[in-house]
Amino acid sequence: MADAQCACGALRLLLKGRPQLTALCHCFACQRRTGAPFSANAFYAIDCVEVSGASTEYSRTADSGRKVRMYFCPTCGSTVYWKADAAPSWIGVAVGSFADPAYTPPSMSVFEQSKHPWVQFEGALEHFEGLSARQS
Repeated sequence: MADAQCACGALRLLLKGRPQLTALCHCFACQRRTGAPFSANAFYAIDCVEVSGASTEYSRTADSGRKVRMYFCPTCGSTVYWKADAAPSWIGVAVGSFADPAYTPPSMSVFEQSKHPWVQFEGALEHFEGLSARQS
């Protein structure tokens, strides 16, 4: 089991098991959500997540036309998790909310069409321009 939390600790997630997927995302929505050039994301089966504490929901419409609902702490503003209509059985969790340098590394990097050119990664990652494989 792993714990994730916001900066002040008021919004917490108890997660059972390992993530089903870890990924980096370079889309502009994630850049704006995190204030960083990319986001690091862990995806869990929704039935493996227990949420405690108050959250505020922000809903946006993705390029696909489907909704993405982000949940952040109303006290400190940290976005801890999100749910996407495109993947209703998963919950996305911000890897930084675990504050664990040994956390499961990402297996892929998506939306690299908007990746900052100075961002470079070591190790084996699958690379995708959008949600489909990069053509070499």
